[in-house]
Amino acid sequence: MAKLNQILAVEKGVKAGGQRAVTDAYHAIQKAPLLSGLSRTYQPIDDEGEQLPPESTRVQVKAEDVLADVAKALTRLFDVTAAKDWTNTVARSDVVVDGQTLLRDVPVTYLLFLEKQLVDLHTFVAKLPTLDPAETWTFDDNAETWRTEPVKTTRTKKVPRNHVLAEATDKHPAQVQVFTEDVVVGYWTKTAFSGALPARRVNELLARVQKLQDAVKYAREEANGTEAEEREIGAAVFRYLFA
Repeated sequence: MAKLNQILAVEKGVKAGGQRAVTDAYHAIQKAPLLSGLSRTYQPIDDEGEQLPPESTRVQVKAEDVLADVAKALTRLFDVTAAKDWTNTVARSDVVVDGQTLLRDVPVTYLLFLEKQLVDLHTFVAKLPTLDPAETWTFDDNAETWRTEPVKTTRTKKVPRNHVLAEATDKHPAQVQVFTEDVVVGYWTKTAFSGALPARRVNELLARVQKLQDAVKYAREEANGTEAEEREIGAAVFRYLFA
């Protein structure tokens, strides 16, 4: 008796063969000359008349034969698909992570669903924002976010100054150059906050997703080792359809 994984291995080829058989049959029965034949002979009015050879054309395609070919090809497809679908209703396995059973008796169809979802989750987790490694972060319980240590910086203001190049005399006014000077007028104290995650946290999450992915794949392989429930569905269908 075949196992479910063996049924799955041949399903694609059987499906392609069935579709090809139906397509070929459809094209064959559309060609009217292939379904037509004739036989005719010639007899002159008298013995002195011209003698002509008989003519005949053989029927090359018989509709009943086409139906039989289609039924044969599709019977295999119907039976393989039935074996897969019936077995899928009983094929189950546990999902085990690090020796602990996380999920019990999971149907193989749900394991396939989990596999796809975990691929999407892996992509999502890998794109999670991480804290800037150039900063030192601590978790602020009050703000429920990560924060840096306060950094104090100065605030300056440009103040105009006069520089006397030459003192005033009784003949000339003073020569003065105006310039600006940066003067500290206050202090900024900056603390950065972030809702991102530490890189180690993202790496831990990725590792968990990967472990579960591996466990689900292993469980699916186990479930696919279930003995297939073979069903003769195709014969019953086509006995009714083409009888």
